[in-house]
Amino acid sequence: MLLAAGAILLFFFLALDSLVDDSPTMDEQNHIARGLAFLRTGDPRLSLEHPPLINSISALPLLTMPQLRLPFDHPSWERREGWYEFADLFLWQYNHDTNRIVFLARYPIVILTLMLALAAFRFAGRLWGRAAALPALVLFLFEPNIMAHGRYSTTDIGVTLFTFLTTMVLWRLWHRPASPSWRTWALVSVLMGLSFASKLSALGFVFVWSILALLPIYDDSEGRYFRSSLRRLAMLAAAGMASLLIVWASFAFQWGQFGFVSDPLVPFNGWRGPMPTFWAGLEQIAMLGGSGRSLAFLFGRFSETGWTLYFPTAFVVKTPIPLLIMILVAGFVLIIQRTTRKRAIFLTLAAIAFYALAMQGALNIGYRHVLPALPYILLLVSGLAAPELRTMSRISLSPRKLLAVGSGCLIIIALWVHPHYLGYFNLAVGGPANGYRVLTDSNVDWGQDLIRLKQWMTANDVERVELGWFGTADPDYYGISYNPMPGLGRDKFFRLWWELPFDPARPHPGIYAISASSLWEPPLRVEEKQVYAWFRDREPDDRVGNSILIYRVQ
Repeated sequence: MLLAAGAILLFFFLALDSLVDDSPTMDEQNHIARGLAFLRTGDPRLSLEHPPLINSISALPLLTMPQLRLPFDHPSWERREGWYEFADLFLWQYNHDTNRIVFLARYPIVILTLMLALAAFRFAGRLWGRAAALPALVLFLFEPNIMAHGRYSTTDIGVTLFTFLTTMVLWRLWHRPASPSWRTWALVSVLMGLSFASKLSALGFVFVWSILALLPIYDDSEGRYFRSSLRRLAMLAAAGMASLLIVWASFAFQWGQFGFVSDPLVPFNGWRGPMPTFWAGLEQIAMLGGSGRSLAFLFGRFSETGWTLYFPTAFVVKTPIPLLIMILVAGFVLIIQRTTRKRAIFLTLAAIAFYALAMQGALNIGYRHVLPALPYILLLVSGLAAPELRTMSRISLSPRKLLAVGSGCLIIIALWVHPHYLGYFNLAVGGPANGYRVLTDSNVDWGQDLIRLKQWMTANDVERVELGWFGTADPDYYGISYNPMPGLGRDKFFRLWWELPFDPARPHPGIYAISASSLWEPPLRVEEKQVYAWFRDREPDDRVGNSILIYRVQ
């Protein structure tokens, strides 16, 4: 228990110490404003893109700041998709304590991350024995992608937590389908509802859970496979129906007129019903279909429709090499071992099924979109401590020793990359310094290093920079002296893609601070990407974190 307590305290220190100097990332202002607006009014109108549960949890500490003003008097409050402007006004114009607002809104997400690790501690002990519990805790606390998103006021950790809890409670429920525990079923229903109320992508787990329900791996499935499978699917369907009550509660039992925009659904707008914002959000996700919101980027290439292997590739390059080795070993030894096979198959297929679903889409802008699959992979790795593998202890590096060494390596990597967790890439692709040539957007540069840019300018006696900013954070708020260059997130930078303030072939002398994502010119078509070509052909002279590249032009 002392080791577990020490791991938790170290995680808290690393998480809090890193988040205080991370400027608000691209999406955070929307999540924070949405959550506080819902807590203040009970009106979920801004929750069209994301259900309000995690945003509300994140905004709870902001209720200690009653002086905060929300722009209810602005037209953006009345527009269907006005949350971008509403959030920008809230964080940068109507209030003047952004650092405190963001810190308080991020703190509950750190707690949810800890809850995820504690859940893994418990389930690993149940699945693989007590020896697996501590390694599972360490894996979940210090895996760099969990650490990265476990500090931001977004919905990614929340949906990861609740879908993981739902899956593991389903495992318990399905081992007794002949005499099911109705308490366990009710818990599944609640957790499923919390999953759907966290992020709309959680609905993809309906597919995952259905696949898992059909597996012939449960205690009473032998000889009665068809009947048992139908019983498990029936329990899942019943829980899904009951979970809608939890989702409705998360929308404060909203009842109103439907507001669809697509032609097939517009006739229903004359009706009234429960949580119309939720159904409109589902329509919006469906309308995205197979098209992404922006050009996908992978290893210097661009695509409007994305790549099938985008997410598996992101997983490989953003996962520490010691962890990749442990995954391969765990997947092999736990599946070939008859006594551990069923548990290993359950966890492996949960991750594979979610990846298979994500790979069908074109929204290739961040590894975080498949973060909910990661807990099953880490829980599988913790199975290297299973007592059934003790017969392998005669080899020079037994599974338990490998797990111990690998877990220690993960802590070392977390200390090494601190505080720049978002931009972590393993050494096989050149490490964090080379990440911007592999992936962009929330994989490496989400606008998190603006505060550190100000610190860098002060430390290096730089009075003014040419700033190609990617992010919604306002550089003026942090007292940064700059000339705007083409970027994304704020209008003064965005419009410059078509009103260039410099000669792309011969940039004028100065110190250029260009966001890694801006460097690849995300708003422009492939044939137009010549704005920052001069810079892309050169190694930066310095870096701020791993997301802002510094070039000194003489």
